[in-house]
Amino acid sequence: MASTIFKTNLMTPKEVADYLGISTETLNVWRCTKRYDLAYIKAGRLVRYRIEDVEAFVASRMQGGAA
Repeated sequence: MASTIFKTNLMTPKEVADYLGISTETLNVWRCTKRYDLAYIKAGRLVRYRIEDVEAFVASRMQGGAA
């Protein structure tokens, strides 16, 4: 029987921090203080972020540019 590999759209805090160009500690502070509305998932002590939520967060922070 072949094993099934599940693909996920979840990112670790390290992956999100690297994507945003910030440290994981900064991301932790944002989450704990609710500084920004960046949705996350808690499973026990694990924290994960959905890719679409991270992309929506980035899009919501867009400043200037052509309308």
